[in-house]
Amino acid sequence: MFILSVATLFAFGAIIASFIGVLVARLNTGQSSLSGRSHCDACNETLRPASLIPVLSYFVSRGRAQCCGTRISFIAPLSEMSFGGLFVLAYLKIGLVSVLPLTLLSLSIMLALVLYDLAHQILPPWFLVVFVLTAAVTGFIASPSPAAFWGTIPTALLIAASLALIHLLSRGRAMGLADAPFAFGCALLTGSAALTGFVFSFWTGAVIGIIILARRPRGSRMGVEVPFAPFLAAGFLLAYFTQWNLFTLIVALH
Repeated sequence: MFILSVATLFAFGAIIASFIGVLVARLNTGQSSLSGRSHCDACNETLRPASLIPVLSYFVSRGRAQCCGTRISFIAPLSEMSFGGLFVLAYLKIGLVSVLPLTLLSLSIMLALVLYDLAHQILPPWFLVVFVLTAAVTGFIASPSPAAFWGTIPTALLIAASLALIHLLSRGRAMGLADAPFAFGCALLTGSAALTGFVFSFWTGAVIGIIILARRPRGSRMGVEVPFAPFLAAGFLLAYFTQWNLFTLIVALH
């Protein structure tokens, strides 16, 4: 029963991720987000059902479109596998309880924002509002007590205010203003792990930033725009699922 539940949740998460990927790709392009057949981005041919199976289609076709042989981005199968894993982790962490569907919904909206930020380097305001509201409701229900949830709000506000300040001081060059409400929603969702998650976000961003700089052609001085929402999501989720305490880790390192 346990293995069946895990497999079902992984498959469900992968399917949701696949749907979100299509939704994000069509959003604000004039295409219908909920209707119309999926097509190849390279040759525009309608994709067959066998090409739409999350994760499996990519590996069976060896990462190439079956219609024209064009190489397919690894972002889609990576997001599907990651999201399937997140659904399983959420189930293992909180179990089959009433707040699980809300948690999965919050994670789904978070993924949509991350994918949209990766594609367009912007976070849609209306989508942010939906995420913050959903995260607040989820965080309130999942919190051990109302007092514990209300105690998270000052931390969430402090995190959002610090990102807004970075945006203002850098005049938008270091960070977008939309990262502030996104981090606010992430903090409400992760509760007591919010502060640790915020620090993990910057650590993750620093590591990836170093890798990007190291891979640039030698002598290149061109700037590289890297969306920060994926790092925020990664940092907060790492803290949420591991429940690592930042201060305990610092003490352990000493």
